[in-house]
Amino acid sequence: MLMTGSPARGAEDLRAEIARADAEFFAAFNACDVETMGRVLAKDLEFYHDTAGLGGYATTMESTRNNCNDELGLTRTLVEGSLEVFPIKDYGAIQKGKHTFCHMENGKNDCGTFEFVHVWKRTEAGWRITRVLSYGH
Repeated sequence: MLMTGSPARGAEDLRAEIARADAEFFAAFNACDVETMGRVLAKDLEFYHDTAGLGGYATTMESTRNNCNDELGLTRTLVEGSLEVFPIKDYGAIQKGKHTFCHMENGKNDCGTFEFVHVWKRTEAGWRITRVLSYGH
C-alpha cells in the first residue's frame, strides 16, 4: 500500500517523496550524471515529446549523452508552485508540472518553460520513471 494514515497525510508524504525523487533525478541531469539518470529511468521507458515524437530508454539516454558531450550546459529548474502529484493505486504516482530548461547560446542564456507529466513506479530499488509526456514546446 502506498499511503498510510489519513488520506491528506498520505498525499503529503507521497508528494514529498516524488518531489525528492524529481530533485535527485534532475540534479543528476544538471550535472550530466548519465549513470544515475540511467538508473532512475525504467528500461521500458516511453518518452512522448510533442515535437520530437516517441522515444524509449535507449534514445533518451543517447540524447542525454550527446547533450553532455556537446557541453551545452543544459539545466532544468522546476517552476515553483507547479508540482502536482497524484497516487496510482498499487503502482506509484503521476507527477505533473512545469519546468524551465536553460543553456548558453551565442553568449546569452536561452531558456524555455514547458509542461510535463511523469509516471513514477515504486520499486524495491526505489522510484523509477516509466512514462514521460513533455509538451508545450
